[in-house]
Parts: sequence; C-alpha cells; structure tokens
Amino acid sequence: MLFELYDLPFDAQGARLLLGLVMGLVFGVAAQVSRFCLRRGLVSGPTRAPALGTWAAALATAIAATSLAVWAGFVDLSGHRLMTADLPLLAIVLGGLAFGIGMTMTRGCASRLTVLSGTGNLRAITVMLVFAVVAHATLKGVFAPVRVALGSVSTDLGIASLAELPGGILTWAALLVAGLVAAVVVLKPRPLHVAMAVLIGLVVTSGWITTGWLLLDDFDPQPIDSMSFTATWADALFWTVASSSIPAGFGLGVVGGVLGGAFLSALARRELAFVSFTDAPQTLRYMAGGALMGFGGVLAGGCTVGAGLSGVSMLSVAAIIALMAIAAGALLADRALNRMPVMQPAE
Repeated sequence: MLFELYDLPFDAQGARLLLGLVMGLVFGVAAQVSRFCLRRGLVSGPTRAPALGTWAAALATAIAATSLAVWAGFVDLSGHRLMTADLPLLAIVLGGLAFGIGMTMTRGCASRLTVLSGTGNLRAITVMLVFAVVAHATLKGVFAPVRVALGSVSTDLGIASLAELPGGILTWAALLVAGLVAAVVVLKPRPLHVAMAVLIGLVVTSGWITTGWLLLDDFDPQPIDSMSFTATWADALFWTVASSSIPAGFGLGVVGGVLGGAFLSALARRELAFVSFTDAPQTLRYMAGGALMGFGGVLAGGCTVGAGLSGVSMLSVAAIIALMAIAAGALLADRALNRMPVMQPAE
C-alpha cells in the first residue's frame, strides 16, 4: 500500500528489513523483562504457573487482535503456508516432539535463547548457532531429503483454519481468548509480565498487518510474515555467509532486533552477564538440544513463536497441532531429565 501512495527511498525488501528490526526490538525488550518462554510454563519448577500465564496472555492478545484484523479486511492470511487443509501430519507431529524435547534439553525455546544471547549468555549463543545451522540444513541442505520424505505423508483434514467451522472467525477466536484469559486469571502472572505479554501479542498482529497490507507491493511480491525464529535464524545465517549474493531481509531484521532489544533491556536493568557451560556433558546436551530444535522447528512449521504464537493467532489447524506436539515433547523430556541425576533439571 505504501509503495502505491508514496515514492519511498527503499524497496519492499528494505522496508521488511526495517520492519523486522523494529518488531524484534520491541519483542526483545518485552521478552527480556517478562522472561517470556513457553518452556518455563510447561516444565517443573516454582515459576511454572506464572510463566504459563504470561505466555497465555500473549497468545490471547495475538488471537484477538489478528482475528479482528482479518475480520475487518486489513489482511488476508489464507495464502500463508500454515493455512492448508492438506497437512503433513507426520512431519508436524515428529517435528513438534523434537522441538519440545530440544527446548527442554537446552532450558529455553528458540525465542528465549535468542533473548539470552543478547544478554551475554554464551550457552544460548552456542545453541542458537547450532539451531540455525541445522535449520538451514533441513530447509536446503543435507537434511532436506528427510524433510521432503516426511512431508510427503499428508492427510486432508478438510479445513485449514478454525474460522472455517460453523460460527466463523470471531466465534472461535472469542472462545479461545476466553479460555486463555481464564487461565491468566488462575495462573496469576505478574501484572508487569502480563503487560509485556500483551505487547508481544500486538507485535505478532502488527507483523501480519504490515507485511500483508501496509508493505504490500504488487511489483515486488513478498511473503506475509510475522514473528518467528526458525526461518528467521536460517535466513540470518544464510545472509551472514552469502551477503554478497542475497539481500538482507525480514529474518535478519527480526534476529538483529531481538538481540539488540534484549541487550538494551538487560543493560538498563543491570542484568548483563556472561554465562558459559560448566562441563562437557552439559555442552553436549545443549548442542544436541539445539540440533533437535533446528530440525524439529522446520518440520513442525515453526517454533513456539512461529507456529505456536503467530500460527495459532491465525487459528491455523496445522499450528495448533504443532503447538500441542511441542508441549508434549517438552513434558516428556522434562520427566525423563528429572529422573536422570547426571542431568541438570530444568528450571
């Protein structure tokens, strides 16, 4: 839309880079303040209930705002890759389980570890580098044949979104939001964390509206995007090693913005700190978990943010299944790790 009304000094790709940077900055600050992470809300520990409540607040906001935007005609998400009725169920379920297991092994989902990377956590930086390499290898490299083979096993569910069921988008969005709000009330997260979660949910919706409407350019079509970390880290890695061949895009902006936002927030809150591995077994565990997240995130169609937050905000059936598989994998891994005394239990 902007490109039709104004003669801007940059093209659609440059605008998406700036958009990703701004979205990432806001997400990085909000996530660092609230310690936003689905894993913390699933695994055993004293912060489990409020952490899950914080995540539920973000999802409720994203669903409500995105559904209203779609209903009002601001954006059409029907062409998004997660909006398909012919689902690669095997890949989604196996990928979700792998991602959930991996994020428990590394004590953080991809979004949380990206935030921690910006605060000086060397463990998180190492994991995310492994994550990005394996994700890119699964998309376009040595693991791509496995992805294609698993993705070929598909099932036609007849619907791509809950909005296609009787009652329509507003009815199903209202039901989901009501349930999530009730969960927030019961789980009692801190008010500041709820405010940050609402901001994160609005960032997701702003991504859909901006890439799907405001920055739409008929002469240079670009995919509709919002917050995610699997494809964005893979894109950032690809640009890093081949910047002379490909332009910087949305994914690089998101990763750079989240790192920068987390750093600034941690600096202001005096929470910058170098944290490293304690021994070789811990290093192996974290790297294996990062690899599982990279592989699983691609197969599932996204991480806890890409599929779980952004995908479910569209009421995508594929995203809902992926989120359920990720949660199941995390719970199974948490139970297994807590039974192994040589492993450091999840916090």
